Formats: sequence, C-alpha cells, structure tokens
Amino acid sequence: MNISRSLRSLFFLGTGLFGLHESAFAQAKEQFFPLIVYRTGPYAPNGTPLANGKLDYLKLVNARDGGVNGVKLTYEECETAYATDRGVECYERLKGRPGVALFEPQTTGITFALTEKALGDRIPLITPGYGLSISQDGTAFPWNFPLMGSYWTAADILIQNLARKEGGANGLRGKRIALLYHDSPFGKEPIPMLQARSRLQGFELTLIPVTPPGLEQKSAWLQVRQQRPDYVVMWGWGAMNSAALREAEATGFAREKMFGVWWAGAEPDVRDVGEGAKGYSALTLNPHGQQLNVVQQILAQVYAKGQGSGPREDAGSVLHVRGVLMQMLAIEGVRTAQERFGKGKVMTPEQVRWGLENLSLDAKRLQALGLTDVIRPLSTSCVDHMGSTWASLQTWDGSRWTTSSEPMQADDQIIKPMVRAGGDKYLSDKKLDRRTPTDCQS
Repeated sequence: MNISRSLRSLFFLGTGLFGLHESAFAQAKEQFFPLIVYRTGPYAPNGTPLANGKLDYLKLVNARDGGVNGVKLTYEECETAYATDRGVECYERLKGRPGVALFEPQTTGITFALTEKALGDRIPLITPGYGLSISQDGTAFPWNFPLMGSYWTAADILIQNLARKEGGANGLRGKRIALLYHDSPFGKEPIPMLQARSRLQGFELTLIPVTPPGLEQKSAWLQVRQQRPDYVVMWGWGAMNSAALREAEATGFAREKMFGVWWAGAEPDVRDVGEGAKGYSALTLNPHGQQLNVVQQILAQVYAKGQGSGPREDAGSVLHVRGVLMQMLAIEGVRTAQERFGKGKVMTPEQVRWGLENLSLDAKRLQALGLTDVIRPLSTSCVDHMGSTWASLQTWDGSRWTTSSEPMQADDQIIKPMVRAGGDKYLSDKKLDRRTPTDCQS
C-alpha cells in the first residue's frame, strides 16, 4: 500500500516535472515583444498606423520565416493613450514576461521615465527616431538605443536644409527662425541643438510652445504674426500638425516656409488640410507606398490571408512603413544576438543588448529583408547606439507627399561634442561610471 502510494507519487511527480519541462520548452521557443501603443485619444490617428506597421512586420516574420531561426515571435499590446504614467504601468506589467527581449517606449516622455528603470532592470530600450538624444553615447547609456536618428540629428539636418535654401552655411545669418513645439519632452528635446546652430550660424531663434494636444494655437500664431519669422520649424505630433497648418493658412503664413520634424510628416497631418497644406515640407526617415518590397511581402503573406492589422489601403503609408522599420530593428537585435549566443534559442534582454550593439545591416542583409528601397545600411557599436542619421525632406503637393531633397546626415562635428558633454553631465548627476572598452566586450 505504501509502496504503491509512493510509486504513484513518483509517477505524478515525474509527469509534473515533464509537464513543467514541456511548458518551459514551449516558452523557450517564444521571444516576446511588448508593444506599447496608443490607439485611443487625440494621437490615435498617428499612433494607429505606427502600431499596425509593427504588428504587420511581426506577423510577416512569423509567416515568412517561421520566426527567428525557429523561435516564434509573440507579442502583446498595452494601450497608453500617449500618457507617460500608463506607459510606465505597461512596462512594469510586461517586463517580467517570459521571453521578453526589449521595450520600445513609443514616446519621448515614456522614454525619460523608463531610462533609469531599464538601467536597473538591465532591459534595452530602443527609441528609433525619438527619445533622449544624448543616449547615442552607448558608454554613458548602455541600455538606450536611439536607432536611425535623434531629435538633435533631426534639428541639425533641418537647419542644414534651410541653409542650403539660403545659399549655404552663412545664408541664415540675420534670419529669424521660430520653433513651434509641442510643450512636452518630445517638443523640448531639439532646443539645445537649435540654440547651438543659432550661435554658430547667426540666426535668431524664437521658441513658441503649444500646449498639448495642440488643437488650440491662436496665441502661438499671434506670436508668429508679430515676429514675422523667415521660417517656422514645427515639432508637432498628432492633431497639432494639422491645426498648425490651418492656422498658417488662416494667417497667410506661407506653407513653403514651414518645415517639420519626421513626426510631423505623415498622411494624417495633411490629408484633411489638403490644398491648404500645399508647399509644407517635413523630414522623413523612410519612403512610403505599397510598391515597396517589404510592403508587397506584407500584403501577400499577411493581408491576403485576412491577418492584416489595419485597412489594406493604409499599408505602406508613412507611419505604417516606419512601424515596420522600428519592429525590424528590434527583431534584428534578437537575430544578431543569436549569432553569438545560439541560433534557435530565446535571447535574454542582456543578450539582446549585445545584439543591438552589434547590428550590421549591410546591403546584402537589407536585400534579404526586402528593405533595400526603404533604409540605408546601418551599423552600431558599444560607443554608437544610433548607427545612422540619414533623413530626406518630403513636400506635400496638395494630395500626396513627394520627395524634395536628397538624403542628408547630421554634422558629427557639432553632434558628437554635445552628445559627449551631455553624457558626462548625466553620469555626474547620477553618480554613474562611464563604460570602459572591457565593459563593452561583455
């Protein structure tokens, strides 16, 4: 009786352990991507196609490749409505999920709130085209990755473009430039770079904040009318952008004199304004359209199967393609980590950090991904957590965006000293040490 009971206990213990092993094995074959999104609230028209692009790319990689070397990619959305506190709640809730690889905070405000948390938790944050500009310095910010560009690089490229229009570097001397900005960490981030450029090139910089979400801008445009700047640089997001273009039309400010950051250059920003936005230009990190190779793949392998994340006609829009790029960078961080730590294995956040520091998206790799016509080659290192700073201008012709400049890069002679100084100050304030070459090898 006792022997029989003992045997039964051993049997159930064994099967229980087998079940646990099977469960752990199943989890071990799934890499989890938390998706912080905002499909609700005043920023939903812009946040939704961005989220759809990320989801569509995850689905494509699972359908086309079976995941990453046999590891299935899983995900869960967490809605923030663009609120920083809700973003932090999403992070705290999802950071402990099995197979978590990294976080993409989706807003600059959430990035600021998570930077120290991620440092303590040792979880990478990727912030493609946004976030904390000084985090390009990987020796000061080992867990932040502002891949593809920051707001400092965006500001620098914009000023370079304006200088070209005025005949060269000295062409802006004596000119007046107004920064119309979203009064938030996002909108304030480019100010140090614009001030540095103002001192260097001799133009007068005026700062005009707009209270989020930016639907009411009467007082801001009163300042524009009074100060009569030669150019308005717009650091807007969501409904702020279309509201600003309507105010410009109402006050008679030439849209040809308005230039936006790459988050102020998508279809929702101009579509409803139509002809009233004609001549307005904005930076872009990516081309768009359903003719792009990767979008064709998504249409064939995701939408054709009824699994698209949004309306078919929205696939290939500016922000949809940007979402695709952002998710690609996250997944390639995992793939690169597997090259060192084991193909077919789930990567830990620390291993993914190594992968993100050793990205090498050369022409051959981009061709394999179907992204040759979307992004230029990009490579990162322990020191450089950005990898690329290319951006073009596009101009609204009244019905569609058209490319209006060759791709340009930010000026490293200006950017690098500012990034280094910013990193030094951050480390001093937080009483942290800069990473050494030995640290970078681990």
